[in-house]
Amino acid sequence: MGAAARSTQVAYLGKRYERLTAWQACHDLVLSVYRLTERWPDRERFGMIAQARRAAFSAAANVAEGAAKRGPREFRRFLDISLGSLAEVSYILRLARELNFPGREELGEAETLCDHAGRLTWGLYRVVAGKSENR
Repeated sequence: MGAAARSTQVAYLGKRYERLTAWQACHDLVLSVYRLTERWPDRERFGMIAQARRAAFSAAANVAEGAAKRGPREFRRFLDISLGSLAEVSYILRLARELNFPGREELGEAETLCDHAGRLTWGLYRVVAGKSENR
């Protein structure tokens, strides 16, 4: 395979995840979490802020990485990791609400986005799991 063919193949694989509504929802969540955590107490910069951002990023990144893998079994494994990261974000947002962190309205929006991303990612997981069982 020539360099041009490899480049075209990599470009195609690199964009595949962007068509997935689960990835789009996770990406929206990452943006929301970054904006929200800018308002949180500075003392949490290396605690809850960093962890919320890492977990939200991980949810989207694992959908993207899984979409580039060969076969549904591996994709499902990455979706499973993404679902775990979404659960982590959900808990962090709950804790932030109970600790009365600033940004109550944005917090509600982030919680809604997290729930939506979780439903879409779980739906994609079920579809991919069905494909791996049919192989």
